[in-house]
Amino acid sequence: MTTQNPAPPVWFRLPPGFHNIGPDDRSALDAFAEALGSSDAQRELSELMDGLAELTDHNAVHTAIGLHPEEPFGVATSLFALTIKPADQPNPRLTVARTALAIARSPLWTSSIRRFIDLPSGLPCCLVAGTISAPDVERGLFQARLATVHPDGLHLLLIDLTSASTQHTDAYTDIVEAIAHTVVFSDPDSTEARAGGTSRILDVLL
Repeated sequence: MTTQNPAPPVWFRLPPGFHNIGPDDRSALDAFAEALGSSDAQRELSELMDGLAELTDHNAVHTAIGLHPEEPFGVATSLFALTIKPADQPNPRLTVARTALAIARSPLWTSSIRRFIDLPSGLPCCLVAGTISAPDVERGLFQARLATVHPDGLHLLLIDLTSASTQHTDAYTDIVEAIAHTVVFSDPDSTEARAGGTSRILDVLL
C-alpha cells in the first residue's frame, strides 16, 4: 500500500486481521448500519467515521481497523494510523528525538516504555508505548507511537496503534515495531526492493 501526494510515497505491510478503512468508506458503512436496523450501530459507526475524518485533517494518510479473535468469544479491536507531516528542521535525528520527547511528555500517559528501534534502513526511530488516560473514556487505553523520518529528510513519519484491549500491550507493541521494519520508500514489487531484506511481520505471527 502507498500514500498519495502531496506526501512522499511510502509502502508498508500490515499483519493479518487489519482492514483498511478511511473517510471515503463512510457511505458504504452507513448503508451497512442502516441495513442492520440498529441505531446503536449507526451511532457508533458515525462516531468512528468522524474520528477518521479528524485524523485525515491532521495529516493521517492511512488508517486501518484491527480485528483479532479473543478467547472465549470476543474480538480485540485496534486502530492503526500512519501520519506523514513536514519535518520542522533538516536534522533527521534531531527531528525524531524532539518528536519522541514531545510524545513521552504528554500528560495522558499513565505508564509507558520508551526505546530506540534499529531499522534496516538505518533511519532514526523511536517508540513510546504504554497506557494512556483519554478524556471521556472510563478505562485506560493502550497506545504505541513510533516516530521516524523519510530519507528525503523533509518529512516525519508517525505510526500509531491504539486499543482498549490493554491486556495485549506486549503483542500490540511488537506489531507496531514489526510494521516499522516493513516500511520502504521505493516500490516493493521492483527487483531491487525485493533484494533489500525481509519483513519482520512473520516474526510476530509465528
